[in-house]
Amino acid sequence: MSRIAKRFAELADSGRKALIPFITAGDPTPMATLPLLHALVAAGADIIELGVPFSDPMADGPTIQRASERALSYGVSLRQVLAMVHEFRQKDTNTPLVLMGYANPIESYGWQAFVQDAQRAGVDGVLTVDYPPEEATDFAALLYAHGLDPIFLLAPTSTPERCALVARLGRGYVYYVSLTGVTGSTALHLEEVLKRIPSLRAHVSMPICVGFGVRDAASAARIASVADGVVIGSRLIEIIEESPIAEASLRASAFLRSLRAAIDGVSDPGG
Repeated sequence: MSRIAKRFAELADSGRKALIPFITAGDPTPMATLPLLHALVAAGADIIELGVPFSDPMADGPTIQRASERALSYGVSLRQVLAMVHEFRQKDTNTPLVLMGYANPIESYGWQAFVQDAQRAGVDGVLTVDYPPEEATDFAALLYAHGLDPIFLLAPTSTPERCALVARLGRGYVYYVSLTGVTGSTALHLEEVLKRIPSLRAHVSMPICVGFGVRDAASAARIASVADGVVIGSRLIEIIEESPIAEASLRASAFLRSLRAAIDGVSDPGG
């Protein structure tokens, strides 16, 4: 059982939902990433999505674009991101880590070398925004062979055929994009998300986690009432961006604790 599957099994046993923060590796500085990761775990993160900085993050809004730009200004590469994961694993062998990013850095690194190095570093899953499932069969097979979970996106526009393909190829969890837009949008339509998640379960047996547009404890709690997890990215990065570097971990963890309390206040609808 993968670390991700084990974590969701533990959450299901306790009737709780996953809280999944996203930060960009190297933002606000490379030296700040490890303290941030450990602070987020201490604040109640169940899984962490670690963004690989990229110069053209097409699915990301301006907040995460700025985070990538800050990290790239320090020269942070995919190889350095894997080194950060390896260092994180020296103190934390339990928290699942998912790399989230784009195909170009992986293609440049080379599939085989990347997957081998990710496994050695302690990565648990890989979400590559621009590897659609129709074109990712071979990459997914390589991840399976090294014990890594390929994680795919579904959206409000996803067809039943796309949902079925993601259900077949994906592992760990499905990331449901709550809106047809970029990260950080304020156009979250909660009622539509609440209606859509139950219909997805007809196709997908994996945990379903919702991201894009989640900005506060109230919306996180509403989503947690129907989903298996809540992903929070842009708002968390805004807090990091607005904080003095020395206080970034403290302020980010305080915000995450407020979401943890709200999500834990939601009774399990399945149980």
